[in-house]
Amino acid sequence: MRITGLRATPLAVPFVTDEVWAYGRRSGLISVLVQVDTDGGPVGIGEAAAYPSTDIVLAVLRSVEPLVVGEDPFRIERIMKRINVVGTWHHVKATSPAIAAVEMACWDIVGKACGQPLVNLFGGRVRDEVDYFYYLGQRSPDELVDAAKAGRERGFRTFYLKVGSDDPRVDIARVEAIRTGAGDDALIRVDANEAWTVEFTRDICPELVALNVELIEQPLPAAATDAYEELHRMQLPIPIVLDESCHTLPDVAAAWGRGDGVNIKLTKSGGIREALRMIHAARALGLRIMLGCMNESSLGIAPAAQISALVDIVDLDGHLLNANDAFTGLGFADGAVLPSDEPGLGVEPLEAWV
Repeated sequence: MRITGLRATPLAVPFVTDEVWAYGRRSGLISVLVQVDTDGGPVGIGEAAAYPSTDIVLAVLRSVEPLVVGEDPFRIERIMKRINVVGTWHHVKATSPAIAAVEMACWDIVGKACGQPLVNLFGGRVRDEVDYFYYLGQRSPDELVDAAKAGRERGFRTFYLKVGSDDPRVDIARVEAIRTGAGDDALIRVDANEAWTVEFTRDICPELVALNVELIEQPLPAAATDAYEELHRMQLPIPIVLDESCHTLPDVAAAWGRGDGVNIKLTKSGGIREALRMIHAARALGLRIMLGCMNESSLGIAPAAQISALVDIVDLDGHLLNANDAFTGLGFADGAVLPSDEPGLGVEPLEAWV
């Protein structure tokens, strides 16, 4: 079996409500459906979140296509090495959602050809469903009380809040609102998206502890490595999880001594195989591991759901903002993701996108 070509289809996904966070406001996202064709074998699919833009994702796909066409989709390590070495991505010391989508599509082909869900190729299930977060952007406290109640009624037990205000009282009021709406036994995790300082984080911690906040994600700018080391030496009572600071395997190694955990996202790490390496490295270093997402559809979430039994925290909540989904096969019920038993990734595009 050989790969004969790549097809890219941008998908515009509106949100049910605007997302407000430290970086601003947005009313939807664009992702790119990547289809990998073979000479008589199955078609593999993957999804690339349009970071930093759709044009760049499409350009990356065009640049890697000559390195992929003609290759055996089962030889994923070889394909990725061609992209990283011949394609010189190793010089960039980063990756692209486009590369991750190609890699996921190859795994989809392998699973379909073998007649097995992807999880069986990595050792089989540990659990049949995976709890995930109820996602809450920056809203008023009254809105957050109602939103948290609605999430609890849908079966969610963990609530994920975007913070990052200039005024600590505003962020505390938002957390208090979630505690009121979700109940005393709910788990609350906050994400500042690089908006805080060392002093702000230190000073707000006692109030977050009083509200039983479980973790703080990316409080400082990713480039502030010395500041993270300073924060880590303070031994704050709430774990710090790094997201924007953690894109690649070397970033996991660098996280030790700067944070208590890492948020690993398949889209930004270059795909499934690299994310698995990052997970195992983080485990060896004693770091907490979060498996995250980037507002993809159920297609982008599907491979993460397949490997989610390996991690501590599952943040596969981005689709909760999406007004529609172009794919079928992945289930959600009572605050849990239900990975598909179908071969490959277990999801397929709706007929309109085939």
